[in-house]
Amino acid sequence: MTDTAPTAELPAQVDLRAEFDSAGIADILASLDRELVGLVPVKTRIREISSLLLVEKVRKKFALSSEPPTLHMSFTGNPGTGKTTVALRMADILHKLGFVRRGHLVSVTRDDLVGQYIGHTAPKTKEILKKAMGGVLFIDEAYYLYRPENERDYGQEAIEILLQVMENHREDLVVILAGYADRMDKFFASNPGFRSRIAHHIDFPDYSDAELLKIAEILLAQQNYHLSPAARGALVTYIAARRQQPHFANARSIRNALDRARLRQANRIFDAGGAVGIDALSTIEAPDILASRVLQEATKG
Repeated sequence: MTDTAPTAELPAQVDLRAEFDSAGIADILASLDRELVGLVPVKTRIREISSLLLVEKVRKKFALSSEPPTLHMSFTGNPGTGKTTVALRMADILHKLGFVRRGHLVSVTRDDLVGQYIGHTAPKTKEILKKAMGGVLFIDEAYYLYRPENERDYGQEAIEILLQVMENHREDLVVILAGYADRMDKFFASNPGFRSRIAHHIDFPDYSDAELLKIAEILLAQQNYHLSPAARGALVTYIAARRQQPHFANARSIRNALDRARLRQANRIFDAGGAVGIDALSTIEAPDILASRVLQEATKG
């Protein structure tokens, strides 16, 4: 007579909300809300993906077998719309729910993957993939991998290696491709292997002027600064003018503008001489914004 191993008893039911909270996903989503203004469609998709992953995890407890979900993603949108921040939080979610081992993010561009001579690309790409295993590989401006106009370009070699790994190691690596929406569409049209492996396409909208103003106030508060009422009005004018100029990068452009405003504020109070108090040291005034070249050029126009 042979002994038979006891069959593990399946649960009668599982409280999904309790599972969600115990995994720490609610905390990650809350941090995403704190870190990023607006982006409601993006946050909604991240919550939906989180729910899918949670249900997949719970199904395993009931011995409901299924193919592991394809989790590779495409993030499209203009610069400064929070794509890297969301990718970081997505890596946390995947790790908490057991879909990647380590939950780290490796962020790269074409230069990190593609070599400049024969035999250089494969080792570079494989080394990056080795670093990313167990986590998320974030490829910014992914369309630059493919340059059909250059016959001696080695990007296609990197693409072929990536596609193979995305298919064969999808239980241990999630790849997120990011870039401008129109260029990503052309990239996918030229590389159908990528499109077939991408399960989730998430578009990141530009921030509104009001959202950019709120982002500015949050960034300043984090550095113990604030805007005077006149400076706030000047910044509203600046945001509208800056949006019309080339190379506008949403929150990134606002962060750069605030850095320059702080520089002007420091020089203004230094040149004024004498004793200074906490209010002067922490207040951005209208001249600190109005001296911007963006507004100077807008005035001339």
